Amino acid sequence: MAIAGRIENIIANASWIRKMFEAGAHLKEEHGPENVFDFSLGNPNLEPPENFQKALSRAASDNRPGIHGYMPNTGYPDTRRAVAENLSQEQDAPVTEDNVIMTCGAAGALNVIFKTILDPDDEVITPAPYFVEYGFYADNHGGKLKTVPSHADFTLDIDGIAAAITEKTKAVLINSPNNPTGQVYSGDSLKKLGKCLKEKSEQMGRTIYLVADEPYRKLVYDGIDVPSIFSCYNESIIATSYSKDLSIPGERIGFLAVNPSASYRDDLVNGMALANRILGFVNAPGMMQRVIAETQGAGIDASIYAKKRELLCDGLAACGYEFTKPSGAFYLFPRAPIKDDIKFVQALQKELILTVPGSGFGGPGYFRIAYCVDDDTIINAIPGFKKVIEKY
Repeated sequence: MAIAGRIENIIANASWIRKMFEAGAHLKEEHGPENVFDFSLGNPNLEPPENFQKALSRAASDNRPGIHGYMPNTGYPDTRRAVAENLSQEQDAPVTEDNVIMTCGAAGALNVIFKTILDPDDEVITPAPYFVEYGFYADNHGGKLKTVPSHADFTLDIDGIAAAITEKTKAVLINSPNNPTGQVYSGDSLKKLGKCLKEKSEQMGRTIYLVADEPYRKLVYDGIDVPSIFSCYNESIIATSYSKDLSIPGERIGFLAVNPSASYRDDLVNGMALANRILGFVNAPGMMQRVIAETQGAGIDASIYAKKRELLCDGLAACGYEFTKPSGAFYLFPRAPIKDDIKFVQALQKELILTVPGSGFGGPGYFRIAYCVDDDTIINAIPGFKKVIEKY
């Protein structure tokens, strides 16, 4: 066997997803990229804000001696201080630079967190549908992902999560606004979740952490606010990135933050500082850290995505699709008109429309549309969506 059996199994189990993307590449080659309506990837199509561009220019021209040298594992102190000041307001908690570690995006943050808290066979519970790579991240560090179905409107099933907790549970991982559904969990539901985890931790005699993956926090609509995780539960950790709100996913810059009220805060931070290094991330990119220190609070204009959401939702509703209107992020997760979501996505491909089957997110019977695309892509794809649903 040329590669590890575990990796070989992952590739085999994901082969239909790979084939879908290969089919998309073939369609673009055959018909031209401009004639294929690609809603498959959550790749922001807005340019970064002007103040980011200016800060990047200043960082690139900075030639102070030693500027490109090693830094602390946790990141530049002034960057962490700037992040902590902004996070204190956002979370309504006294966050300091000592609670923050700069990471290679949210994915890097989650891997650092799991490396630090998981023992072999520990369980991480997440509501489904969920971002498919969560299972890989837990597996990377000896853990197991356990999923709990959400309610029909993709809100949290607190009773379901409580029932899934065992003596092996080490964390509950949530993602709000959610990929792939766009749902934002309410403050009331998160407080109930925090109460549940506190009671279960006491009952099990071990700390159960609440990990919040928040890269879409600033992409919300209709006046909705994303609640403070730190205010809902003391044993909480945030993992996030600037990929979506600054439109810089390729720069791989983010951070993790430990609740200042966490029982083992210092142990967590020290463990994560070590994990950040030994996992090979070592540090978040230095130049991006210098840019981020200057751009706290900045972001793209989320109202542009809100208009795209309306364009897509109005068009699909007129065609007869059923869905829960998303409150955040830039994804729509409609119900497929047939049970086999993979077959339905393949039917959309025949109309040169690329989407992702819900089965890939633990949501069979649905499909994901990433509407971070040009308006013309949405408008010109609607007739194809209509044609396919009418077949069923």
